[in-house]
Amino acid sequence: MIHSLNVVMAQLNPLVGDIQANTQLVIDQSLKAAAELNADIILFSELMLSAYPPEDLLLRPSMELRISDGLNRIRQFSKETAAVRDLYIVLGYPSVQGEHIYNMAGVIHQGELIAEYAKQCLPNYQVFDEKRYFDAGTEACVFDINGLPVALTICEDIWEAGPTQQAADQGAKLMLNLNASPFHVGKAAERKQLLSERALQSNMPIIYSNQIGGQDELIFDGGSMAVDSDGTLRTSAPLFEEGLYFAEVEVTRSAEANTISCRVKPGETTADLSEHAAAYQALVLGVRDYVNKNGFPGIALGLSGGIDSGLTVAIAVDALGKDRVHAVMMPFKYTSQMSLDDAAEQAEILGIKYSVIPIEPIYNTYMAALEDEFSGTERDTTEENLQARCRGVIMMAISNKKRLMVLTTGNKSEMAVGYATLYGDMVGGYGVLKDTYKTLVFELSRYRNTISPAIPVRVIERPPSAELAPDQKDTDSLPDYDELDRMLELYIEHDYSADAIVAEGFDKETVYRVVRLVDLNEYKRRQAPMGARITPRGFGRDRRYPTTSGWAIADK
Repeated sequence: MIHSLNVVMAQLNPLVGDIQANTQLVIDQSLKAAAELNADIILFSELMLSAYPPEDLLLRPSMELRISDGLNRIRQFSKETAAVRDLYIVLGYPSVQGEHIYNMAGVIHQGELIAEYAKQCLPNYQVFDEKRYFDAGTEACVFDINGLPVALTICEDIWEAGPTQQAADQGAKLMLNLNASPFHVGKAAERKQLLSERALQSNMPIIYSNQIGGQDELIFDGGSMAVDSDGTLRTSAPLFEEGLYFAEVEVTRSAEANTISCRVKPGETTADLSEHAAAYQALVLGVRDYVNKNGFPGIALGLSGGIDSGLTVAIAVDALGKDRVHAVMMPFKYTSQMSLDDAAEQAEILGIKYSVIPIEPIYNTYMAALEDEFSGTERDTTEENLQARCRGVIMMAISNKKRLMVLTTGNKSEMAVGYATLYGDMVGGYGVLKDTYKTLVFELSRYRNTISPAIPVRVIERPPSAELAPDQKDTDSLPDYDELDRMLELYIEHDYSADAIVAEGFDKETVYRVVRLVDLNEYKRRQAPMGARITPRGFGRDRRYPTTSGWAIADK
């Protein structure tokens, strides 16, 4: 006998800490899945009720009460609608049991919590801190849906062989995997390969549902999918798109052999995104959710006529719409006419509000006030930094008055070596390009222009310059960005030593200078706004180095 089991992957964007709203989201989407997709099972993401990662909210005494209230509401909903639709609701939540807290997945059916599974593999690397909060489970969870043994696992459990094999050994024929797996470039392909390996290992189909949305610096990209027992991808949801996605499981019973098996029927699959498309969409989602979830009416940013601010403003418009973006050109006597023209052209192309506020009068006032303090000294970077700080004051004044959040425009290459001014161009609430190397800034700018005109070509092609001194170029202070970014990636992403980088063919003096700059400028990065993480190791949660340290001096 053959029958179908309709599974809906709920790829949703919950808000961390808003248990009441997240509970209502579960109820509303369960109704929709049952009514529109004839769902038998709806699979939500890891820690759906609290959203991921709740961090130290987990330590608040009221978290347990709020989660309990949310689960009770969902159970009541399930009981009241059981006569209409026999739906299994599978969702994640933190569960306090005595002195222990578990990262839990539960199954609610006909008003009852019929099964629970505590996550066994607690990640404690890169951006993850789960061992700070959770105790690890030890047991598999296999429950019955109309005679079909179904297992639960949670996110990291699928990255290790043990929990999948444990479930298979206990007779599971289908696995449901709840996820809050953050994005970095190339992550989607890694997940597909992993699920294929686990399905083959266990001879069991796996249905994987992932959270979507921006949460501080983390970006969750969705990409929910269903993989058959032979490792074949049968259905997949698009990246960066919220929604309910359908997978049909064909269940076969053999009365003679007293066996039951299942397979995922071929469904809709979405084409893979290019790395540039995925990175760009991640940055857009990060800005949109950070601004909207924090209740800002829009953003402001300094538009210099350079490529970093040019890409940032394009991302902001794509994230929020042109009516919520205010760009400000703040020229000084070193600002070229080309920069003035290009900034104005881009503002016109994008249709955004655009202001020009010269900083020379403000700068001169500061210099006059500092005349006695600076007496007998030579001009140096102090005067350059003062220009940036004049601009920072202007942007924060606009932010305070209009409640617009300021986006910073510095990229990862600059933040790595400290090519940025504290309380100047680093002023703001969110660093859009904080984890985007300069070479990728160029590539994403070209990519964005393939969608529609957004960034003047001259902005992309001209040599980068901070324009804080006459005829200044970034390469006056830094190696060429192609070379710099390769060194930075080896040091930051792959933990190469300075000598190991030199062995890759780079000049020793240049490598030592770059590595020393990275180490010395940790103090700046600690004071920088958070920004969207799109690489395997971003500054912030990923890379935690001491500000005060003798390491850089003692060991280059």
